[in-house]
Amino acid sequence: QVQLAESGGGLVQAGGSLRLSCAASGKISSINTMGWYRQAPGNQHTLVARITGGGFTDYADSVKGRFTISRDNAKNTVYLQMNSLKPEDTAVYYCNRWPSLIPWGQGTQVTVSS
Repeated sequence: QVQLAESGGGLVQAGGSLRLSCAASGKISSINTMGWYRQAPGNQHTLVARITGGGFTDYADSVKGRFTISRDNAKNTVYLQMNSLKPEDTAVYYCNRWPSLIPWGQGTQVTVSS
């Protein structure tokens, strides 16, 4: 089964940028749609962006125009470019299959200071 490992998080000031990576142990080419989710303290995982095998993308309204999801099937990696970050983007970010989830990775913490 595919295992997921997220990286690239950190502490950034509002207005800054980060690029998250999600490395899969198996072939993500076999997974049609991959997504990036985030979980703020006390909340459930929330989908923020998804990308199909054909490259179609979709975003939550809260990140539209600021975040860009992409995938490199040859590298079994999914990316999330986050620009114009806001304090409300602070959360642990995870990648996973959409809509049927597989076991979560460890996530990567993103903290945006005001």
